[in-house]
Amino acid sequence: MPARRIIPCLDVKDGRVVKGVQFRGYEIVGDVLECALLYAREGADELVLYDIAASTEGRSLDPSTIREIARRIDVPFAVAGGLRTVEQAISCLENGADKISINSPALERPEFIDELARIAGAQCVVVGVDSFEEEGEYYVYQYTGDETKSRCSGRATFEWLREIEDRGAGEVVLNCMNRDGMRAGYDLRQLAKARSILNVPLIASGGAGEMEHFFDVFSEADVSGALAASVFHKGLFSIPDLKKYLRQTGLEIR
Repeated sequence: MPARRIIPCLDVKDGRVVKGVQFRGYEIVGDVLECALLYAREGADELVLYDIAASTEGRSLDPSTIREIARRIDVPFAVAGGLRTVEQAISCLENGADKISINSPALERPEFIDELARIAGAQCVVVGVDSFEEEGEYYVYQYTGDETKSRCSGRATFEWLREIEDRGAGEVVLNCMNRDGMRAGYDLRQLAKARSILNVPLIASGGAGEMEHFFDVFSEADVSGALAASVFHKGLFSIPDLKKYLRQTGLEIR
């Protein structure tokens, strides 16, 4: 297993970084470029920018935002938000993104994953999965950037994960919606099940609140990376302190 990755997430709405709880009640937490620069300086292994309203508003990412961030940071940079065509995805890569991530558009048209993997290369293609637990079963949700439009796609999470990999995605981000913003720890059971299904890198998202939660998800769910937002936005601890703690546990961290 390669060294584990720490990945701050910038959820962006109306040009500002926001954070909600279980994909609802978003509050503004900072400026996009300032947050990106801070986390890059602190030693983030990657950055992810999600324009959370793009899909529901029927638009794509602003290339100028991608270009401005990419030219100012020196860490891998993934972007997501309303990418529905190969041309839009390639534009993101040409403007400095290292990876493109799709979520709702992949559910609308699953063959889009195949097309992106064939043209851009699997290493550039990430699929995000917003998974919600209902009575012990896990289902994929879409349009989660707008709580008034968020809905169940009808797909079972683990079946969708298998299809994503079969279609050529190079990485999966599993957003455990029940844990999002709760700071009670990652959903280790769901993530461990996903890890047993997938051969491609799996990134955990949703639930980080303490340094120990990162150790737990790496050691118990064997994920490749851990994505987090509020713990960094709120300054609960810094990326350097988190990496120091994880190295002391014996984990190999970048």
